[in-house]
Amino acid sequence: MGETKELFPEAVELLKKLISTPSFSKEEVKTADLIQQFLEGKQVEIHRSGNNIWAFSSIYNPSLPTVWLNSHHDTVKPNLGYTKDPFTPIIDEGKLFGLGSNDAGGPLVSLIATFCHFIGKDLPFNLLLIASAEEEISGPNGIASLISHLPKADLAIVGEPTQMRLAVAEKGLMVIDAKVHGKAGHAAREEGVNAIYQALDDLETIRSFKFKKTSAFLGATKVSCTVIKSGQQHNVVPDLCEYVLDVRVTDAYTLEEALAELQESLKAELNPRSLRLQSSHLPENHLMYRVAKALDLDTFGSPTLSDQALIPYPSVKIGPGDSARSHTADEYIYLDEIQAGIQGYIAILNQYAAFSKKIDL
Repeated sequence: MGETKELFPEAVELLKKLISTPSFSKEEVKTADLIQQFLEGKQVEIHRSGNNIWAFSSIYNPSLPTVWLNSHHDTVKPNLGYTKDPFTPIIDEGKLFGLGSNDAGGPLVSLIATFCHFIGKDLPFNLLLIASAEEEISGPNGIASLISHLPKADLAIVGEPTQMRLAVAEKGLMVIDAKVHGKAGHAAREEGVNAIYQALDDLETIRSFKFKKTSAFLGATKVSCTVIKSGQQHNVVPDLCEYVLDVRVTDAYTLEEALAELQESLKAELNPRSLRLQSSHLPENHLMYRVAKALDLDTFGSPTLSDQALIPYPSVKIGPGDSARSHTADEYIYLDEIQAGIQGYIAILNQYAAFSKKIDL
């Protein structure tokens, strides 16, 4: 799979096999086996940890920088709106239907095809392919489990459906459990302090809350109250009201900074479930901006979360397909999107290599 004309049909066949093989998060062993077997068929030395697969296109050279090609092979579970079998790959009118075809099977097989194109070729960087697990749940046994075992990335290209637009920034996510305390009392008498009423002030604040800083690429950080619960009996004034905040954080903030700004304005006791899923932003002077300009790639900031949030190195997100189709019934990707994705990825790496040779990395 080194010649360009061979890349597309083999990528489509691999994607069909992946669609036919259920790979819900934490249950990706069989798709990991498929990817491993495919790459071993290309005489590539494979490394595996759990359901994560990685390989270098040539013998690793520690004196060179490293470029990562990363996408995931886990999927969400199919929703009830499917009219087609989610595990039967169907081609109809130029579309390939099936669960995970768009998110992120199309980007994944396009990256694998691109990687195979460069096997054994002389590049001014190490090229590392990573097919990761548990992306859909940002799980601990996905890309996060590999960071300490892999060489740092000069650039990570994360394959997700972006219509081949280049996401140079991505919002992070923080889920916060909030508690507002009151005092229990009998509802028939003027007793107690109603925690629900105490929480109302917070909810009004949240509904109109505006963070102080904005991002050039991602705009405003956004907070939403998505769950609320309080009380157990109709005749008892509740002494506790709990609510959940979904906070989509731009690169203008770390999660810790956003949490502190919220706490200043709210009465509730705020406890973040995790501080792992940080926002990302490609550094302003990164070589990838020159590549984007040379190839006339549209750059933007992405509101959706990916493995970028767990990669502590400069990264971009780009791939064939459309994010709007992700997690929808009768998911699909156009075949010509896959072909364009392969061509686009190859062009990016060729241009990155050309510019890399002209500068001291």
